[in-house]
Amino acid sequence: KSRFSEIIRKVRAGRRVIVTHHGAKVAEIRPVEAEPARLEARLEQFERDGVVQRPADPEPHTPLVARRRGALARFLASRD
Repeated sequence: KSRFSEIIRKVRAGRRVIVTHHGAKVAEIRPVEAEPARLEARLEQFERDGVVQRPADPEPHTPLVARRRGALARFLASRD
């Protein structure tokens, strides 16, 4: 409570602030984005935050395994 003005100054300067309670993270205060971030920018942020880890050599496209219609139904029927 006593540091609210200091926290708001940091957020207005573009910084994110993590709020803790007895050492445990409970909230994040961050600047409001003017417009939604592009998917690529969001993925980069998630990677920086350690939320996701991208593959070192990503496949551009995963090949389709079944090209004929009804493959899922046939597969499920074969499991019975």
